[in-house]
Amino acid sequence: MMAEEETEKFYLQKEELVVDTDDEYQYEEVPIDEIFIGTEPDEDLDLAVRTIREAEEDALATTRTVISFRSDESQKDGQTKASVTQRPEVVDDFVRNFLVRMNMDKTLECFQTEWYELQQRGLLHEEDIGVVPDIYSRNQDLDGEVKFLKLEVAKYKEAAMKAKETYVKLRKERDYHRMHHKRVVQEKNKLINDIKRLKRHYAQYEPTLQQLKKKYEVAMKEKMLSKLEKDRAVGQVAGLQSTLKSMESFKGTPPSGFQTASNSAQRKNWDLDEAGRGPTQRTLAMERMKAMSGDVRDLPENYTRHPNDSEFPKDTGINPILAQIKGPTGHLARSGGFRLSNTFQAHSHPISSVVLHPRKQILATTSDDHTWKMWAVPSGDIIMTGEGHTDWVSDCDFHPSGSKLVTSSGDTTVKIWDFSKAECVHTFTDHTHAVWGCTWHSCGDFVASCSMDNTCKLWDLNSLRCRFTMRGHADSVNSIEFLPYSNTLLSCSADKTLSLWDARTGLCAQTFYGHMHSVNNATFSLKGDTVVSCDSYGTVKLWDVRTVAPMVSFDVGPHPANRVAFDPTGAVVAIASNDATVKMYEVSNGRIGTLVGHEDAVQCLMFDKTGEFMVSGGSDNTIRIWS
Repeated sequence: MMAEEETEKFYLQKEELVVDTDDEYQYEEVPIDEIFIGTEPDEDLDLAVRTIREAEEDALATTRTVISFRSDESQKDGQTKASVTQRPEVVDDFVRNFLVRMNMDKTLECFQTEWYELQQRGLLHEEDIGVVPDIYSRNQDLDGEVKFLKLEVAKYKEAAMKAKETYVKLRKERDYHRMHHKRVVQEKNKLINDIKRLKRHYAQYEPTLQQLKKKYEVAMKEKMLSKLEKDRAVGQVAGLQSTLKSMESFKGTPPSGFQTASNSAQRKNWDLDEAGRGPTQRTLAMERMKAMSGDVRDLPENYTRHPNDSEFPKDTGINPILAQIKGPTGHLARSGGFRLSNTFQAHSHPISSVVLHPRKQILATTSDDHTWKMWAVPSGDIIMTGEGHTDWVSDCDFHPSGSKLVTSSGDTTVKIWDFSKAECVHTFTDHTHAVWGCTWHSCGDFVASCSMDNTCKLWDLNSLRCRFTMRGHADSVNSIEFLPYSNTLLSCSADKTLSLWDARTGLCAQTFYGHMHSVNNATFSLKGDTVVSCDSYGTVKLWDVRTVAPMVSFDVGPHPANRVAFDPTGAVVAIASNDATVKMYEVSNGRIGTLVGHEDAVQCLMFDKTGEFMVSGGSDNTIRIWS
């Protein structure tokens, strides 16, 4: 009965759940070989830190999983214990539970009988019947924790080995890149030394080159003087021969050594003139004598003409256009007398040249967009578009009759366009580099062109062949122009010179020296006695053709001057400047005015034959008419 009362008693006791932590656990130190400890200060720390951080994140995730699992277990136990009161196990209960687990029923009955008898007698002390701790369960928990920690140690060892392998790999890559860097540095130092050596070598050549340049210039001047003397002598012989032939044809053949009084007087006058003339005057006189005597006499003996070659017209020295030119009005003679009157968009790319029709109010333009166009002026209505060049079109010029057009291009060709057929009728392809300019002879049978290949070429439109190749410039020839109603050509070049050529022989008659930079353009005045030229630094020079010397030199820079043009009276010079303005120079007083209107560099300009208006084109793709 007393045993039943003992089993029916329950005791309530408050119990706190403590979450186990690993803070007090002593981890085993894993030794790391000193070989793999970095000694260099310039290690790639980013990759190493990233690897260690990933290992820490893996370990943290595993720890969180275990803690979460334990928390869940603790929460589950807490929920269970919250519903059932747990009483600490005493000594007799421990023995009973042990006997029950061992199935010792008889021994259990004997134990209970003897235990209760001793308890009733009072022979059991308080410490004998106290609570017995569950050491076995505690040992089981500790065993489980030890197993879990061993797993964690294994994982950390594996992460450490991976980090070790990564570190070894990074060191190898570091060594490779360091070796490659040293090799590149060595090559760079070698190249620097080579460059320094080449600079020293080049510096040694500079004085020699300057000396050779001076010698070359002296030799060229001597060559030109000797050529002039030779041409003078040849001209004298040709003139005397033609004079004798004309005398024989009209007066009969005189005896050998016989001279009439008039002939003696002519020779005396010739000798007096020769004594008072310089080499240039004698050369020009010789050219006139050649023209008066008919065809050129100093051609090679084995020279044979092409059956379709055109004959050069005689140089009469008369320009019929001069008779049509009247004196300019006061406002046109002043450089500031022009005002912008019309503007229209002409091309999609910069405009390289403009030229006016010789008989009608028609304007032709060329552009970097590979086309040329014809416009009505001043309205700006489109008339015709020409397509056929495969590169930028640099220049164009109308046939004297206005029925054809010649164009030059960066595709190394010169094309002839016939307006009646509305197509290209011929293409000249002898140039080897880009063609900068082209011009038509006043007779209409010849076209001249200049190129970046340092040459000028004269083309015959009847035989469709190159009659002469004019060599003499040492750099790109930038412009070319026929003196109106003459066989004289004017060219300018990047070698800082201008040259006069005889188109009938392809020989250089005179060279103008004075520019310090590349000459971009040169042109005659309508009278033919003055030449104006401009260079890439904005320097403009006016030359006297008779003395072959500069009359005036002025500066409109520092921007390059791209094109120059005389008005019909020769009183005003217009300069197309790279600063988006047109400079107007008054020859009489030297004043310079500025016309503002273009939005980008002005590349070309031209006066009409009456001087009433001027047309300009620029890199802003527009045509502007000034009147």
